Amino acid sequence: MTSKNAQTEANKRWAAKNKEHKKYLSYRTYARSFIKKLATNDDLDELEQLIAERREQ
Repeated sequence: MTSKNAQTEANKRWAAKNKEHKKYLSYRTYARSFIKKLATNDDLDELEQLIAERREQ
């Protein structure tokens, strides 16, 4: 049980030190999950357009 608590504490320390990276990873995970599980064809078309616009920047 101690190693689990130690790992939990290590995870909390990492999250506290890497807030922006954690936020980036969370948003990336949400986006991938949405695309794989919930997105309709209209959603995918819109996302393709947004991606193309973003790449042009």
